[in-house]
Amino acid sequence: MEIKQDENWWSRDYAKQLDQQDPLADFRNEFYIEKDIIYFDGNSLGLLSKPAEKAVHHVLDSWKQFGINGWTSGENPWYYLAESLGELSAPLVGAEPEEVVVTGSTTINLHQLVASFYQPSGSRTKILADELNFPSDIYALQSQLEQKGYDPDKHLIQVKSTDGRTLDEQQIISEMTDEIALIVLPSVLYRSGQVLDIKRLTEAAHSRGILIGFDLCHSIGVIPHQLDEWEVDFAFWCTYKHLNGGPGSVGGLYVNRRFFGRNPGLAGWFSSDKEKQFDMEHNLSPAATAGAFQIGTPHVLSMAPLIGSLNMFAEAGIEQIRTKSLKLTDYLLSLVRRRLHGYHFTIANPLSHDSRGGHIFIEHEEAVRICKALKEAGVIPDFRAPNGIRLAPVALYNTFEEVWQVVDLLRTIMEEERFLRFEKKREVIA
Repeated sequence: MEIKQDENWWSRDYAKQLDQQDPLADFRNEFYIEKDIIYFDGNSLGLLSKPAEKAVHHVLDSWKQFGINGWTSGENPWYYLAESLGELSAPLVGAEPEEVVVTGSTTINLHQLVASFYQPSGSRTKILADELNFPSDIYALQSQLEQKGYDPDKHLIQVKSTDGRTLDEQQIISEMTDEIALIVLPSVLYRSGQVLDIKRLTEAAHSRGILIGFDLCHSIGVIPHQLDEWEVDFAFWCTYKHLNGGPGSVGGLYVNRRFFGRNPGLAGWFSSDKEKQFDMEHNLSPAATAGAFQIGTPHVLSMAPLIGSLNMFAEAGIEQIRTKSLKLTDYLLSLVRRRLHGYHFTIANPLSHDSRGGHIFIEHEEAVRICKALKEAGVIPDFRAPNGIRLAPVALYNTFEEVWQVVDLLRTIMEEERFLRFEKKREVIA
């Protein structure tokens, strides 16, 4: 499936030809897609799939049939579900099954990992992050510093952006001084979609004796990772974006096996070795895997959709998903340049495949009203204040024809100035 910019490449018929060549096309039929709606917000919340729905009903049936025995009975015993879903997630991050566990949430897992790996000593007391990261990560890092008695204003170093959209990796590396005890960075910047070079940054951190971890929320399920090969220390993520686990679905974490046997910073009931957990001893025997970094009882009903969703990812293959994702965003960017020329849109995401994630980011001074006009016409985008529009065509359920339709609609909105009918103010949830 190759996109060639010939005389017909901007036509709807050409988009349909691309869809006919798509090896992942059949997966669209596995999702619930509302009629006359084009959903380009899968990087905020993925759509419900039929396998995920079926898995939820199956877990409910297990509860109905087995009651408390569902913890150890049935097709997916709940007692081992965090680990079994970790095994399904491991290929998506390039890890061994025992290094991954599905548990907690993005922020809870970050708190756990920082509590476990931030060990200030001597001059190394600071945490290195960046100024473009999602606020929740920064809140957690500030909180962890305060818990250790440090002033976040002095001990949380945030790498600056020169353009407000992207980060300079060399600048990140230059901030890896002998005062840094821990580094936490995003794999993909949530606004611009910039992909950071995890391998390069990890090598730089380790050469300076610094531990480093990554937030994979905007990369897992759309970009392949090789965390083991890159020797990343830890990572964490949500599962409701590209992984389509449902609103508030349980998060995930990775801990490199060289840290197995380390006591978790925040110990709890499910941190235990499963063979000893019901001995009820008051001295914790932590699991000899990433399972040690769980805290409380797993949220089984919120994990259930992932049984279906992750099996679908195993069938599709993350490499094939990445290939289609890049072709979708290539096509979208090409159409934006061609058909929206003169309407004052700025492409604000990186252009190269190595540095672009699963969405594009365009800016316009009327972005908030343009997004409202798109929604009125049946397209679901994502507005980011003050002037950003994120568009995420998802490989498993979006089409090239939908890409064409979205850009065609944007052109119509601009030509007819439809956006002027709306208030220039974002909704409560953007």
